[in-house]
Amino acid sequence: MATLKKNYLIQKRNVLNEIRSNNMTLQELRFFSIYLSKIHKNKPEETRVVRFPIADFRSIMDLGRIDIGYMKSVTNSLLCKVVNVPDERGGYTGFQLFKECTVSNDDNGEWYIEIDAHDKALPLMFEFKNKYFSYQLWNALRLRSSNQFRMYEILKQYETAGGRILSVENLRSLLGIRKDEYPRFGDFKTYVLNVCRKALAEHTDIKFTYEPHGKKGKGGKVLSLKFIIEKNKDYTDQMTLDMFIEHNNQNIHDALDTDDEDKTPYQERIEFFMEACNDEFTFDEVAVLQDKMRNTISKAQYLDQIYCFHYINNRYKYMELQNKQRKISKRFGYMKSLMDKEI
Repeated sequence: MATLKKNYLIQKRNVLNEIRSNNMTLQELRFFSIYLSKIHKNKPEETRVVRFPIADFRSIMDLGRIDIGYMKSVTNSLLCKVVNVPDERGGYTGFQLFKECTVSNDDNGEWYIEIDAHDKALPLMFEFKNKYFSYQLWNALRLRSSNQFRMYEILKQYETAGGRILSVENLRSLLGIRKDEYPRFGDFKTYVLNVCRKALAEHTDIKFTYEPHGKKGKGGKVLSLKFIIEKNKDYTDQMTLDMFIEHNNQNIHDALDTDDEDKTPYQERIEFFMEACNDEFTFDEVAVLQDKMRNTISKAQYLDQIYCFHYINNRYKYMELQNKQRKISKRFGYMKSLMDKEI
């Protein structure tokens, strides 16, 4: 079984890049790019099924201690990723990116994960007659959020043109940012645009500046942005995939090298959700939030730990935005109230 021990070229159809991020996490975006780097555009049937050693997959997805149950929630989340490809008449066709995933062990007892693309997604991944762009995988490995990752791809596509004009609404959609996230342009500028600009300049082969473009809306609202894209000649510290995996494996090892070998699945689940709140709340407090969530979402959603993580994290982000407008003193109480309203 081949290991991921070198840097790969990612080739991506423009149409696939123009589709919004489908609420992919950073880890899922990273995994998808690594998948694209492993397939061969001229050999769809031979390379569409990609196998990863489980240790590499664990590192790519930033997973700590895992069992089959948790692995199912991670891979099921990947299998649920849907793209909606627009047509010329204003409609669209929707389908999943991946159709099948296998987690098993080989004859040598080595665990692996194997994933296969959906038949309808094959043209998006393998047919490259025109309108596509490419980049080296190292550009994506040090980016630390899905916003940074998607911003890189959105601008990299137009690197040769030297610039790109996007409406703020379209950019938010491409980044996968909900309407209730950063509703004020000032927050969007501070926490998305400027953070992405700094990250790309530090970690990738392009850098950018931006400015308002065209007419403004009511009250001087910025409606469109013009991006100026340049080659980043200052960045030379390229991280290969084996370096990335080795680094992440060490981080995972350090995190697990504690006296918590006897943790129950329940304890691990609550601690996972504590991360969704930036570890601000105690174990018992997050357990309360989980119980409230149980009364709000469906059973299938509740059993999906990745879905639950995002459910809690989205409400925590909303609280942070509200806190900028008016200081929230009883933050845990406010989080509970957000879920009580939905109940």
